[in-house]
Amino acid sequence: MAKINRLKVVLVEKEKSGKWLADQLGKSTCTVSKWCSNTTQPDLQTLTKIAQLLNVDTRDLLTPSNIQD
Repeated sequence: MAKINRLKVVLVEKEKSGKWLADQLGKSTCTVSKWCSNTTQPDLQTLTKIAQLLNVDTRDLLTPSNIQD
């Protein structure tokens, strides 16, 4: 499975838990866990809100692609 987001890493860096994020977003801990394991992905609006809550740039939550021109 492709690792599209870095949410799990950023939560550790910010010393926040998945439960904290779930509570802030009004989502279940199961949903946040799926995001952290890259099983599913948050939509762009939610990703933006996560970035605001964690005080990071939205791009910091994404794994860079290796696409070359």
